[in-house]
Amino acid sequence: MSSNRRGIIIACGMIVMAFAIPALLGRPLPPPARAAAAHLLGLGRTPTAAEIAAWDIDVRADGTGLPPGRGSVREGAAIFAESCAACHGDRGQGKPMDPLVGGLGTLTAVKPVRTVGSYWPYATTLFDFVRRAMPFDAPQSLTNDQVYAVSAYVLYLNQIVAEDTVLDAVTLPKVQMPNRDGFISPDPRPDVASSQ
Repeated sequence: MSSNRRGIIIACGMIVMAFAIPALLGRPLPPPARAAAAHLLGLGRTPTAAEIAAWDIDVRADGTGLPPGRGSVREGAAIFAESCAACHGDRGQGKPMDPLVGGLGTLTAVKPVRTVGSYWPYATTLFDFVRRAMPFDAPQSLTNDQVYAVSAYVLYLNQIVAEDTVLDAVTLPKVQMPNRDGFISPDPRPDVASSQ
């Protein structure tokens, strides 16, 4: 083996070890080393502020994080028919995917029917889930107005809101879900730490 090739192999090995040893010891690399690794290996980059903002879409139970926008039950019916009915049925009854409506009063049954209307404690959870994950074949493709509208329609199908309801960042957190008292918050279970 030529000395030039041997030198390259040794240099590559030293670079790998410089980054591997801290990782093997369970310690993160210091920021300068992370930047050097990214540059040397051509991996990763610092996300832009716009990219971080696009990922920061969580909505809390109290409505913190809800975006501007509005949507009505009527608007939601049309969007649901186009984007949701293929999986959830034309009235949210399910097939082939889980039902979104029904199940009220079944949570103590042998086979409870857990739906948005019977199980979910907060209407804001519906908005958050639809915004992040639906429709299944095109997640995050709906506008905020469309997500408010679909949320209004699903809540209407569950007889939780009236047909003339319009939801927005102010009205959605005020919706009272049938199972709002079925969950305990904060979680009373103790935190558990690993003994290792």
